[in-house]
Amino acid sequence: MALSESQIPPDAQHYLVCGTEDCEKNCQFYCNDCHQPLCEQCRDEHQKNKKTKNHEVVPYKLRKRPLPVVKCKIHPTKEIDLLCGECQIPVCSKCTGTKEHLGHWFTNLEIVFAEKVSIYNKEIANIRSYFEPVSQDMKIEIAGDVTEIKKIMEGIRTAMKAEAESVKRMVDAVTSDNIEQVNKIEQSLLQTLNGQNQEIDDYINYLNDLIKTYYGYLSPSNIEQLTYAIKSENLVITPIPETSKPVPPVFTAGQYGKEDVAKLLGRITVTNAKPENRKIKPMETASTQLKPTGKQRKQDREKSDVKQTLSLSSSVTKVREYTVPGVDNVYHISLGKSGRLWVSDCFGNLVQTDLQGNQLQKIQTSGRDESYHTVTQDGDLIYTDKLNKVIHRITPDNTITEFIKTGDWKPLSIHSSHINGDILVGMKTDKEGKVTRYNKTGTEIQNIQRDNKGQELYELPHYITENINGDVCVSDWSKPAVVVVDKSGQHRFSYTGQRSKFKPYGICTDVLGHIMVCDFKSKTVHLLDQDGQFLSLLLTEQLGVYGPRSVCVDDENNLWVGQCNTNTVTVYKYLQ
Repeated sequence: MALSESQIPPDAQHYLVCGTEDCEKNCQFYCNDCHQPLCEQCRDEHQKNKKTKNHEVVPYKLRKRPLPVVKCKIHPTKEIDLLCGECQIPVCSKCTGTKEHLGHWFTNLEIVFAEKVSIYNKEIANIRSYFEPVSQDMKIEIAGDVTEIKKIMEGIRTAMKAEAESVKRMVDAVTSDNIEQVNKIEQSLLQTLNGQNQEIDDYINYLNDLIKTYYGYLSPSNIEQLTYAIKSENLVITPIPETSKPVPPVFTAGQYGKEDVAKLLGRITVTNAKPENRKIKPMETASTQLKPTGKQRKQDREKSDVKQTLSLSSSVTKVREYTVPGVDNVYHISLGKSGRLWVSDCFGNLVQTDLQGNQLQKIQTSGRDESYHTVTQDGDLIYTDKLNKVIHRITPDNTITEFIKTGDWKPLSIHSSHINGDILVGMKTDKEGKVTRYNKTGTEIQNIQRDNKGQELYELPHYITENINGDVCVSDWSKPAVVVVDKSGQHRFSYTGQRSKFKPYGICTDVLGHIMVCDFKSKTVHLLDQDGQFLSLLLTEQLGVYGPRSVCVDDENNLWVGQCNTNTVTVYKYLQ
């Protein structure tokens, strides 16, 4: 949905046409007296015209905002055009003579409004350049803390479980020793009782034998038995053997409670330390934190100067063409240093060439129709290997190393941030897609997958880039849409084309925050502002573009375009 002019941020590079009748050129200037937007040609004519030559014509960004036309409620035939300095309320010229405003001083309302507009524009600039970026940085820091806290708590849980397992093993060992001791005591007691039992058995046998002997005496069958029976006066029976009852052991249960177990297992404590406040970057350093010293600071100043002077040109012109050897078409371009570029086609060929068309290096990859390679701040090329789920790095001396493993996710698209060197990777599984942010060393620091309502943001994030405000811009032809989130991962908008069918491919941004995306269906390149507002069809078949697949912007703010039907890269100038 398009924004009205009043809703478009004052620093956005939106496309406005000239206000002169029948002129449809790009508006660059504004007449503060007529309150009319003008193109460059109409401005010149406006300043030559005798009636308007003394009008104040300024760049469009510096225009005065027209006052709304409001009739006075007290004097309906008069328009409100003054401000009462005493009452601080807008009034008409007739109100100045009423008794309510007698003796008060008045100011031109348009002048006051212009001053306020200037103040508000400065505050908007402050919000965009300082408050919002610093807040977004804090959100990233908080997200990092969330990840860190989760890791710490998981570590504590793992340590607790390990401690519990250790205590369990110790309990099992002590229990086993105790049971072994019980078994030995039982064996000893049973051995004693068995001995006593055998002794009684022997004694009973003795008594049985004695009874037999005595029965023999009662009926002697021979002279020896009779003689012994007569002589035996004192008969002695061996006493019953003494035996003792066993004394079993007594089990004394351990004296312990929950606190004793807690001492064994350890406890978690929350310290009384006061939480450290997050550092908020001062306004004077926030805008210069990425401008260290020397050459980099100079380059950033130059970029800032360029940004202030650049605007959309009223026409797009072809600057030059390059034929890239070793590829059949151009599905992605990565511009390197020293006038070298990397180009890939839909067959997995990745070629490095110079601007004279000399092939310097060629690699066979698993890449196809994705932005699967990018040049880092250090000049290295990194590219995705979706078959092996790995990201490789090629150093300037052509050494290829394994840089990042992506686990179960297939890495499709990749982009090295020009802001801080972070690596943004679009990935997918069979069911879902996501964007993962890594730092320069390959450490995972952020995952972007769902919006605030829990809905999936991506299906097939096959082209990816970053805008000047830190927005992550993804071209997803499966949704199909350009999906834009801020640097904390919050969904900002999704662009789905202009009414007709839309299938986005290559995507890039420029120094003014424009977003440029190739549309497979209409065979055009769409130009958006950084808030997702459609500005124009930047490239069409009339300019020789029949199958745009890849786009990127160089340091001279030229647009490089690769197509699916040729191995030629075309460079266009669209800013002035």
